[in-house]
Amino acid sequence: MESCAFKSIMSCILGYGLGAAIGLFSSSVNPNVASVEKQQSAREILREMKTTTLSYAKNFAVIGCIFSAIECSIESYRGKTDWKNGTYAGGLTGGIIGLRAGIKAGLIGAAGFATFSTVIDYYMHRS
Repeated sequence: MESCAFKSIMSCILGYGLGAAIGLFSSSVNPNVASVEKQQSAREILREMKTTTLSYAKNFAVIGCIFSAIECSIESYRGKTDWKNGTYAGGLTGGIIGLRAGIKAGLIGAAGFATFSTVIDYYMHRS
């Protein structure tokens, strides 16, 4: 059960669940203030919450799937399990996702995601 496909699918599913939870929380505390003339109905509020929740869920699922697939592939190629795998995977994932907004955003996304992945790996494996 340690295949790259299994890890990637599990990351996608868990990312979807985590994203949905964060999206639901985010939409519940969002200060949407309707104008005085028009009061929002419960149906409209629930529709907005559903949209936000599904958006977060989809984004987290995609990020989890891409990151875990790349990390597992790098780990298989290198034959080592260390912090460099997460750093490289973070850089590639951040770059791929950031490229949708342009080259500069891709470079910033790559650097940011690689840094975050390195810090998380250091923190999690520090014993």
